[in-house]
Amino acid sequence: MPEQLISSLSSEDSSLSSTPTSDESSKRLSWSRLMQKLHSSQSLDSDSDNHSSTDDASDAGSISQADLSESDLFFDPTEEALCKEVVQLIALNLTDAKDGVLHCSKLLIPETLLEHIGQELVHLSVSEPCGLRGALVDLCVEQDASCEAVGQIAVDPYLVPTFQLTLVLRLDSKGFWPKIQGLFTGRSPSSPVVRRALKLSTGFRVIKRKLYSSEELLIEEC
Repeated sequence: MPEQLISSLSSEDSSLSSTPTSDESSKRLSWSRLMQKLHSSQSLDSDSDNHSSTDDASDAGSISQADLSESDLFFDPTEEALCKEVVQLIALNLTDAKDGVLHCSKLLIPETLLEHIGQELVHLSVSEPCGLRGALVDLCVEQDASCEAVGQIAVDPYLVPTFQLTLVLRLDSKGFWPKIQGLFTGRSPSSPVVRRALKLSTGFRVIKRKLYSSEELLIEEC
């Protein structure tokens, strides 16, 4: 009889020890929920980092594309070489005009003016089907309230022009030049008439007209 009682008590103790209490179950459940929350929080942080890095990359890409100008996107080395030749022809036409249309003893052409003209030629020919080769360039100089036609240049004489550019150049009448202009005054060997020296301003006007469409004239002050 005592042995049966001891055996019964032992079995009850073992059953009690193997059955978890309500406190232990709640603790285990709370710990499981806590781990789930931590895991969910880490996943959200990872997703937000990925989205932010993607947004930064897309923003950087959009900025770099915005910084590119139209001339950069359609840059052509042969077009640049052709532009230099056209600028040289413009300078030559202006120099030849000093004894004719301009009636001056000397014509000073600032290097900055030629650089700006070259930039405008490239800029205005980018959207044209034949590029600068399709340009017909008219040269004019404003002098004494009138506009004198100096010359005309067909960039490619074997190609039908697609657009016309009229360069209206101005005489420099400001700054230090009027004070020293008399120092360059000379007399032509073939004529006793005293002729003054002229200097072109770095500012000019360019007028673009497309020859294959009825679009309005484009006028830019440079």
